[in-house]
Amino acid sequence: MTPLPSKELAKAGKVAIVSGKGKTGRAIADAVSAEGHVPVPLGRKELNDPVAALRGCHTAYLMAPNLHSDELGFVEMLLDACCSAGIERIVYHSVAAPYAPLMPHHLAKAKSEDRVRRSSLPFTIVQPCAYVDNLVPGLREAPPAIKVAYSADSPFGLIGLRDLGEAVARLLTTEDHLGATIELGGPELVSIRDVARTAGEVLGAEVGLEVINPASWAIAQESRKDSVIDAREREWLTAMFDYYDRYGLPCGSAGVPSILGREARTIAEVLAEELRKGVGESQL
Repeated sequence: MTPLPSKELAKAGKVAIVSGKGKTGRAIADAVSAEGHVPVPLGRKELNDPVAALRGCHTAYLMAPNLHSDELGFVEMLLDACCSAGIERIVYHSVAAPYAPLMPHHLAKAKSEDRVRRSSLPFTIVQPCAYVDNLVPGLREAPPAIKVAYSADSPFGLIGLRDLGEAVARLLTTEDHLGATIELGGPELVSIRDVARTAGEVLGAEVGLEVINPASWAIAQESRKDSVIDAREREWLTAMFDYYDRYGLPCGSAGVPSILGREARTIAEVLAEELRKGVGESQL
């Protein structure tokens, strides 16, 4: 595809990335730097004074911590802070299929999308699917395996984290797609079974696939003394896995090409890149 023309913002502008110290934030920060701008990751400490943290930045990526108990309140606080700090453009991190009442954390993002649209700030909303990268840790184990708490045959629009980072960085450093809501998925719908099969081809080794049902996962988590998730998070994750088990999480493929002028990477391309990071190219 031919690269798309963009109206760029001032070079070396500062770009705030809220909740930007995890894997998603790091991917966006790397891509923002590659675009010639300065990423400013903001975590819990910095957000004790959100206006001060945001001041001096031109644009901001608004992303709540995963499974936030009050995402709408968090987003409303950020929107107010962005207005006070003089932020010129925001991108909100939603999710594929936000209006899914069976998944409480998705529904919270649907409500937050509405609040973003009613703000006075120029905005873009992105709705990413789950990341291929989430399945990589198990593939680095010996023997490699994927373990999920839902059907291995449900359809997903899985996207590579680097593709998401580059797409978001382009939105944050240009005036492209103002007012748009954009699904961010991979080039085709795939299942977890597809990922396991492709990973086996990349690794040249058999990849195990372990599937349990959502209820069994919840019981196992509740009985674990070392579990790091609380009862609410466990309930929300069980609801999500039950939804995935029944419906998957299909997501459109047109978002990345519309932003970057190229297709998102296939699961084979993402896995090859990520697994090489883990074991070294000479072993693949």
